[in-house]
Amino acid sequence: MSSDASNEVMEARAPEARSARKRHALELFRGLPSRYDRLAAALSFGQDPRWRRALVRGVSPGGECALDVATGTGLVAAELLAQGACSVVAIDQSPEMLDAARARFARRSPSEGRHRAGRVPAVELIQAEAERLPFPDGSFDVLTFTYLLRYVDDPRATMRELARVLRPGGRIGSLEFGIPSRAAARAAWRAYTALGLPALARLASPQWGEVGRFLGPSISAFYERHPVERLAAYWRDAGLQDVRVRRMSLGGGILMFARRAAAGSPAAARANGRQADAGDA
Repeated sequence: MSSDASNEVMEARAPEARSARKRHALELFRGLPSRYDRLAAALSFGQDPRWRRALVRGVSPGGECALDVATGTGLVAAELLAQGACSVVAIDQSPEMLDAARARFARRSPSEGRHRAGRVPAVELIQAEAERLPFPDGSFDVLTFTYLLRYVDDPRATMRELARVLRPGGRIGSLEFGIPSRAAARAAWRAYTALGLPALARLASPQWGEVGRFLGPSISAFYERHPVERLAAYWRDAGLQDVRVRRMSLGGGILMFARRAAAGSPAAARANGRQADAGDA
C-alpha cells in the first residue's frame, strides 16, 4: 500500500449481474456524493458524524491495519486514520462515492494523522462489494461498516464474509439507523421519517427527496425481517464473540461491536462448520 489514496477495481460485478436491491442502491446514491457529508449531518440533526466517531472509538484502532466497508465518501476511513490506524483499506461498490472519498484524502494535510514515526498513514480506495471481499482470510486487525446490511440480499452470509477477512481476535464494528423503542420517541421518529425528512431532503434536490422518501420505509422493513436480536445472532454465527449493541440518540442510531473468535475456539469451529456446509450446498 502506498501513502497516496489509490482507486482499484477488484471483482466488482457487471451491473446486469447485480440484484435489483443493489442496482437500486447504486442508482439512488449516484448523484449524492458532492454534498453527502453536509446533508447527511443536517438531515440527522448532527447525529450522523457523532455516530461515526463513536463507531471508530468503539473498535479502538491503534497502529493496526483497518478495513472500512461501504466507506461512501470516506468519513469513517478518515476517522480511523485520525484515531490511530496505521493504514486503512476502504471499499465501496459506488464509483461516485469513491471519487468523493479520493477527493477527501487528496485534500488532507500531510500533518493530519501523522504517527510518531513521522509517516503519514496510508489509505487505499477499492471498488468492491461486501459480499465478495477481494482479500485473503485474516487480513485485517480492525473492520468497520456503515449502513450496509439494508442493501445486501443476505445479511447473514455477508456477516460471514466480513468476519472471514478479520484476524482472530480482531475487532469489528457497525453503524446502522435504528428505530427508537420508547413510544414517544418512536412516534416522533415515524413522523420525521414519513413527513419531515422527505420534505427537508426535497429542498436540497429531487434526488435527495427520493432518498428521504426511501429511508423510513427501508429501515422499518429491514427490522421487520432482521430485528436487532437476529442481527446479533448473525454476528455470532459468523464466529464473532462478545457482541455488544449500543443505541444512540434515543435509538435512532445503532452501533454493534464484537471481536473475531480466536482460532480453535468453539465459536470459530462452529463458524467454520457453517461456512463448509454453505460451500457444499
